[in-house]
Amino acid sequence: QVQLVESGGGLVQPGESLRLSCAASGFTAEYYAIGWFRQAAGKDREEVSCIMSRGIKSTYADSVKGRFTISRDNAKNTVYLQMNNLKPEDTAVYYCVTDLNLHCDGLGSEKANWGQGTQVTVSS
Repeated sequence: QVQLVESGGGLVQPGESLRLSCAASGFTAEYYAIGWFRQAAGKDREEVSCIMSRGIKSTYADSVKGRFTISRDNAKNTVYLQMNNLKPEDTAVYYCVTDLNLHCDGLGSEKANWGQGTQVTVSS
């Protein structure tokens, strides 16, 4: 059974950092594309970042380029999202997701597996 469990969210001040973790089980995460979406209150869910199978390529939303970094620890079957220089507009629930595809195209489709989400709040 595919399962994704996020952790690492919290309340931080603008300019600070957080690292989100997505622990995968029921499959070998290294072989598949895994990504992060976020959903702010009253807004649609948006894709933040994705890492392809075997980490060949990563993608980022324009709003987070240069501040967020996605990575894998294959030994721990875990994907991370390092978030630096956080801004109030980064406040959202962050979700880990996989479609069990090799690439990031179409991530979050109807067949996607989602985690439960972790809240990130950036406020002074």
